[in-house]
Amino acid sequence: MLERDDFARRFKEGLPVGIHEFFYPLMQGYDSVILKSDVEVGGTDQKFNLLMGRVLQKEYGLEPQVALMMPILEGLDGTRKMSKSLGNYIGIDESGREMYGKTMSIPDTLITRYFELVTPVPLEELRSIAAKLAGGSLHPRDVKMRLAYEIVSFYHDQETAQRAKEEFKRVFQQHELPYEIPEFEISPDMLENGSIWLPRLMLLAGLVPSTSEGRRLIQQGAVKIDGLKVEEPAYTLIPAGGMIVQSGRRKFVKLKVN
Repeated sequence: MLERDDFARRFKEGLPVGIHEFFYPLMQGYDSVILKSDVEVGGTDQKFNLLMGRVLQKEYGLEPQVALMMPILEGLDGTRKMSKSLGNYIGIDESGREMYGKTMSIPDTLITRYFELVTPVPLEELRSIAAKLAGGSLHPRDVKMRLAYEIVSFYHDQETAQRAKEEFKRVFQQHELPYEIPEFEISPDMLENGSIWLPRLMLLAGLVPSTSEGRRLIQQGAVKIDGLKVEEPAYTLIPAGGMIVQSGRRKFVKLKVN
């Protein structure tokens, strides 16, 4: 177990190593024994655990499995690995529009890496794209739009990708509203004296995961009502039918009042 660099370093420095940290690779490795695995697939961050499976299989007289490792894809923040719990992910079951918009938000430094890891674009073409990006003959925005199109085409289809592309241009380049905006119905029990606190409305409408996130977005100037920026987190809204609430750059709802 001390062959793991992190464990060896901490042992040498007199730092604690939790028993659960020993158990995890052992239990994962024992899975390979029970399953008699021929191949185990995992990220490069799982290398030690995958190799532990090989060690235990040898101990039980089995043919060691092949460890097939994939590079770790960085998330939308450009630093940490892509993870739903970190909120820096593109979901494979998300709409084409959301998938396209999220892809357009990645740092320019990740463009070629995303092409390599998540698209079927040939490596020879990717080398050409990377060279042109480095030389300045291709604008990162245009290459990113190609990347977003490829990703949406792969997980949906080309028609969905084309619609997502046109929608992105309409909203982010022409500064118009999306063609399709989901409706959110305001019921009387949501109101207090005919109005509702904006962060609460955003939470109920699914625009934010919490009212604190709604407050944060308002403070950052990222929330608009009918195109007008709201800057006061304590803002209470008297809702009207057809009113458009925008959160961030990609999320919209149209209010429907009973």
